[in-house]
Amino acid sequence: MSGAASQGRKRGRRLEDLSGPEIAEQITESAVIVQPIGAVEQHGPHLPLSVDHVIAHESAAALVAEHGDAHDLWLLPTLSISKSNEHAWSAGTLWLSAQTLLAVLDDIGRSVAATAARRLVFLNGHGGNSALLNVACREVRLAHGLMTFLVHPFVPADQGGASPDSEMGMGIHGGHEETSVFMHLRPELVHLEKARRAVPERLAANRYVRFGGMASFGWLSNDFGPDGHIGDPTGANAREGKQLFETAVALLGEQMAEIAAWEFGNDQN
Repeated sequence: MSGAASQGRKRGRRLEDLSGPEIAEQITESAVIVQPIGAVEQHGPHLPLSVDHVIAHESAAALVAEHGDAHDLWLLPTLSISKSNEHAWSAGTLWLSAQTLLAVLDDIGRSVAATAARRLVFLNGHGGNSALLNVACREVRLAHGLMTFLVHPFVPADQGGASPDSEMGMGIHGGHEETSVFMHLRPELVHLEKARRAVPERLAANRYVRFGGMASFGWLSNDFGPDGHIGDPTGANAREGKQLFETAVALLGEQMAEIAAWEFGNDQN
């Protein structure tokens, strides 16, 4: 093991723990910089505002701990406040405008580009960020020349991810799987006795205008009920959450293998 790799393992591969001179020694062209992005927003009466922050932070930390040496991953501090204005109706939700978040991500990209690293990954724990982060990937690539990527520990059901049949494909916020994962990560913060089913079943009859349908729509989290969650958390459990979390980290590791090897090139003969 090289000296750089040994130091990376010793310090947990957190870029912030390196000294200035060590950046030049250890952050090389092979480095993959991982930026976790969460949110602080309401998740119904049974979960705290920290859900998306915690899931993004813990997923990224586990990813770098388990796969960092293999793929030269380096962890940035979690960006906890992001674009959460679909929950702005609920006091306590903290959110940035689209313009502000794009500016912040551009600044992060510019900072990463000052190192030798060529790959920047946004690891997103909040579905409300996804469309904007796809825009950010292209803007940061154009402005700073980095190869940019967007990954999710759990792809939201309204963006093609899985949701239990009992939720009819609509467990998109504070539902069964998200609550289960959080019960695994922070069981002391879950109040399952306050959980209730909140699935907008009328949308299931729609062929196109529905979560994950061909015709998307703008929505706020209180459009479907006063509690602000969308799904059925009543049967959530920590055992399933542990399995979901470990599977997600393993899948992220597989994605990092391809990202670490990714290069743009001219494939024309």
